[in-house]
Amino acid sequence: MTTKEQNDVMYQHNYYFRHMNPNQSTPYSYQPYHFNNEYYTNTTQNGLIDHNDLYFRQHILTFVLIHGSWADPTFWNGIAGELRKMGHIVHTPQLPGHGTDKNKNVTHEMITQSVVEYITTQNLKNIILVGHSFGGSVIQKVAEQLPDRIKRLVFWNAFILKDGESMADQFPPQGQQFILGLAQQSPDHSIKLPFSYFREVFVNLADLQTARQIYNSTTPEPSAPLTEKLDLKAFYQLTIPRSFINLLEDTAIPAGEAYGWYPHMASRLGIFRFIQGHGDHMTTAKLQPRKVAHLIVNAGRD
Repeated sequence: MTTKEQNDVMYQHNYYFRHMNPNQSTPYSYQPYHFNNEYYTNTTQNGLIDHNDLYFRQHILTFVLIHGSWADPTFWNGIAGELRKMGHIVHTPQLPGHGTDKNKNVTHEMITQSVVEYITTQNLKNIILVGHSFGGSVIQKVAEQLPDRIKRLVFWNAFILKDGESMADQFPPQGQQFILGLAQQSPDHSIKLPFSYFREVFVNLADLQTARQIYNSTTPEPSAPLTEKLDLKAFYQLTIPRSFINLLEDTAIPAGEAYGWYPHMASRLGIFRFIQGHGDHMTTAKLQPRKVAHLIVNAGRD
């Protein structure tokens, strides 16, 4: 491709994204790709680079991706792979009490501190800190401690708590009773969701086989971090730029006047960049990682 052709492609993409209305549907529609297709290729049938990605390669960004509940760093595998193909730097730390960590006796403070230590030990600076789901409350607290290292906060269908609130406060009373009741029934006070609930709420766009595969990869969630009231006074004094990514079919928390991702949760950010696409809470990360990666770059770019 000649320089002129590359410039033409870049112009077309810049024009599209400058004129995109975030309140309308984007081209990111769900299609049932096979679960084992780890992520889309970025090459054409002729083996050439897909120049549609040029817009997302303009500047190298450093992403730190924080997973949510009932997840671990493998949640990001496809997305991280796509971001790296675009030339970006990606880190996916594991939160205590998740994934291979069998100790469920953890607190929100311990989880926050693990991310703070990861960022400082790796000497990461000028980062785009991305939180998905429960990870939103984590990046709120991390930002309080490391504001000078963070270029932008990106909340992807993520919990954004008010000062003095807990994760559990974000659910209607019936939902709180259900989830915390599961913790009370567990010997280590962890929460293992029934498949029927997980199927309808977290992977509502998946076929049955894909839903079972994703469910089988989850581990029980520590309950203590979900009930802790967080002091977020310092967070609401920060001026770090922030973005909110909203996937329209994500029903992990019910929509309504007093609940829901957008606008209820997102509006707590004050001034923020709004990026919208299609997808549910977990399936889309597995089956459409390239499109999610594009959303994340669009949320994190200058």
